[in-house]
Amino acid sequence: MSRCATVSRSLDEPVSGTAATATTWLLLEQPGPWGAKALTSSHLDPALGRALEAAAGETGVRVALIRRPGRHADPGTPPVRQVYAAHTVPGRGWLHGAVTHDPQRLLDLDFAALGAGDHRSFGGVLGGRPHRGDPLALVCTNGKRDRCCALLGRPLATELADSGVRGVWEVTHLGGHRFSPTVLVLPYGYAYGRAEARTVREALRGAREGRVVLDGCRGCSAWERPGQAAELAVRSAARECRAGVLTVVRTEGAAPRWEVTVAHADSRRWRVSVAQGASLPPRPESCGADVLGAPARMDVVAVRELRPTALAS
Repeated sequence: MSRCATVSRSLDEPVSGTAATATTWLLLEQPGPWGAKALTSSHLDPALGRALEAAAGETGVRVALIRRPGRHADPGTPPVRQVYAAHTVPGRGWLHGAVTHDPQRLLDLDFAALGAGDHRSFGGVLGGRPHRGDPLALVCTNGKRDRCCALLGRPLATELADSGVRGVWEVTHLGGHRFSPTVLVLPYGYAYGRAEARTVREALRGAREGRVVLDGCRGCSAWERPGQAAELAVRSAARECRAGVLTVVRTEGAAPRWEVTVAHADSRRWRVSVAQGASLPPRPESCGADVLGAPARMDVVAVRELRPTALAS
């Protein structure tokens, strides 16, 4: 069977509205091999991995493991690990970093507060501080979860790192294997599919300059998928590339149809109609899938700017 990413690309499956959802990302460095469910199948204590998954629960926090690009011989347990937390809600986003000798301390974090955008426990528990360096590019490379992530993601991460791009990490899971290579850019939380090195460099340059690059963009992880598609559609319609100026303020309806209201920092608003469709013909949603599927897609049906009279009603 053909690789899932090859089939998805050949069918020109749209990437908009397919990003993993999380208001806040919590990233722990864990070198060495990763299993399919990396939090419980790596050199991280599996009991700690299960506890972190439970603590994140319904808080909006997504926990993932990261490692430096390159070969991954078994190095044993690192004495010091890098930790990042990033809140991705536009206009309220932040990226903080810390190091820890004891990853068990992550369980002392206030996960509900982190998910809501409050970073105080990250500073209090881990001594975390605002990240002043380059934005981060997280490249999904977990071949145990899907072989496309390793075959396409690892060469991309290595190329970026070897060419001097700073802030590149491999990450365990970003969702959407069939869009490999997949990349998440922090602090803004925009995900990219079928990423090439030039696209990632431009996305990182944009993050440094306060811009969002739309080429290959899957959406902002802060929003549910209808909101991701709606926000990207407004960006295209309004030719708006500045980060942090658009917010999904309301999503009405349920699958297969939503009405999404997107607000601009300058008080403009748009009503976006989004319909859930099925990607046909059936294709492998993952290289490990036993059957073919028709993955859901977010189709933007209409984008309408609201006038003040419409806002009043």
